[in-house]
Amino acid sequence: MADCIFCQIAAKEMAADLVYEDEQLMAFPDINPQAPVHLLIIPKRHIESLADIQVDHGGLLASILLTAKALAKKYDLTDGYRVVANTGNAGGQTVPHLHFHLLGGRDLGWPPG
Repeated sequence: MADCIFCQIAAKEMAADLVYEDEQLMAFPDINPQAPVHLLIIPKRHIESLADIQVDHGGLLASILLTAKALAKKYDLTDGYRVVANTGNAGGQTVPHLHFHLLGGRDLGWPPG
């Protein structure tokens, strides 16, 4: 989608400080970090949200979670971390492109916020 900021990043039309990239995914720091480590993991393919996931997206979702695990190890998040996907306006999703937040580096209480 031309007006989607994450699609523009995936197409390399907009710069991002990539910390990970493969054929399906990219990861980069959140511009409004909520923890010492706050990365966004996005699929290069546009999917609006978790509400739009289909059965054939299973491999992509597995890749996202395995990438989150690998990045948590890379950033030495040995005490724990959180992986979050906000869905829809009421769920706090601000960019209509599926993305997962990897947060760590501090105690993350519950409920969040």
